[in-house]
Amino acid sequence: MQILERNVPLYRKMPGDLQAELRGRINVLLDEKVFIGCGGLEITDEIRVTIAGHACCLILNRDADFFSGFSSILVYPDAYLVDEVVSDGVVETEGQDARSGESWHRGPVVLSWQDVLDSLAEDSDGYNVVLHEFAHKLDEENGEVDGVPALAESSHYKEWADVLTRAYSASGSADGAHGVRVLDEYAFTAPEEFFAVATETFFEKPSQMKRELPDLYGQLRRFYCVDPASWTE
Repeated sequence: MQILERNVPLYRKMPGDLQAELRGRINVLLDEKVFIGCGGLEITDEIRVTIAGHACCLILNRDADFFSGFSSILVYPDAYLVDEVVSDGVVETEGQDARSGESWHRGPVVLSWQDVLDSLAEDSDGYNVVLHEFAHKLDEENGEVDGVPALAESSHYKEWADVLTRAYSASGSADGAHGVRVLDEYAFTAPEEFFAVATETFFEKPSQMKRELPDLYGQLRRFYCVDPASWTE
């Protein structure tokens, strides 16, 4: 309880019934997933509960699996390096890229503990690496990582596509200026990143998103079955 109060700002804001549900879902996730320390990091209860607490905010009020398809969460002490090949026409350049987190398709979630802590320092900036990477896990539950997660009803897909495509496409227009302000620019690099960044924003800047992108907020509220704009700390 103390770890949640200290390290999961959303827990402090949500009503009591959701707090109780979140605690129950955290217990299940901790039972089902294995946390593995990398780069010399020792996994502690604080690390496990903090990460699980943020991740489970995405599955409240939902009749859903607890992030199916993978079993491991890898945690590094800080940003970690991965080998990367960048192609420019016929020219390929090999190098390394520092990352704060990633979600491997049908594989583990990888996180930097320092970046998790950094995202707690300001809980209303729209940056939360745990929400972002676990949103990718929800995205892949329908087989593809394409910005379209498995929705509750088949009739929801057309409206979802219309709203998210319109918001995504608006990034380069004058009409899209408000949306660009509320969403980090990384959202507009790919549809799957748009969904993940929009998820961060939905939970961390809900009132601003509801005001500036009401249709997008409405789609995420229906998908996540919560209304964080109505929560007060």
